Amino acid sequence: MNWDWNAVGDFMPHFWDGLLVTLQALVLGSLISFALGLVWALLMRVPSRWVTWPVGVLTEFVRNTPLLVQLFFLFYVLPEWNITFSALTTGVFAIGLHYSTYTMQVYRAGIEAVPVGQWEAATALNLPLRRTWTVVILPQAIRRVVPALGNYVIAMLKDTPMLMAITVLDMMGEARLFSQQTFRFTEPLTVIGVAFILISYLASVLLRTLERRLVR
Repeated sequence: MNWDWNAVGDFMPHFWDGLLVTLQALVLGSLISFALGLVWALLMRVPSRWVTWPVGVLTEFVRNTPLLVQLFFLFYVLPEWNITFSALTTGVFAIGLHYSTYTMQVYRAGIEAVPVGQWEAATALNLPLRRTWTVVILPQAIRRVVPALGNYVIAMLKDTPMLMAITVLDMMGEARLFSQQTFRFTEPLTVIGVAFILISYLASVLLRTLERRLVR
């Protein structure tokens, strides 16, 4: 095997384009999954089966079907119903929706881990329900679940190459296109492999730092 530094140099402009798309998908997908996951977790606590049953069915369906199938459905089937989005928008929403069903369980565990005494104290102080959640319960619950949420961020990063299946040119998509045009596979795949390792490491460091700050 001959390593070609010229191929690396030729690939780098494509790599930076793909890296930007990957980071966009990761950041936006994470935000969607965190927000939706919290919504699902709160809805599952509503004392009405008319709310909890549809939410439970939806989240179980999404969690138990492959992300790739969901990507294909959103990108190829929805346009038949005149619902069309760009490939990147579709991919970001699919990742966010898929992982929101996992972050929902994380939030639920965090909420249930809040001591009963905190609920009782909020009741004794006659706090409104919204203030009880926003001031007492959620701040404590979120502190407890940051490490688990961080693990899902890294998992989302590893799943971003699936967006290539719906024509999104992320890092993997750019590497594949470059390889098909130049018949050089080692260099671009090595570069993106190293990039995934570095991004995962940096994300884990940032999450550990955030966790330590929240624990104080």
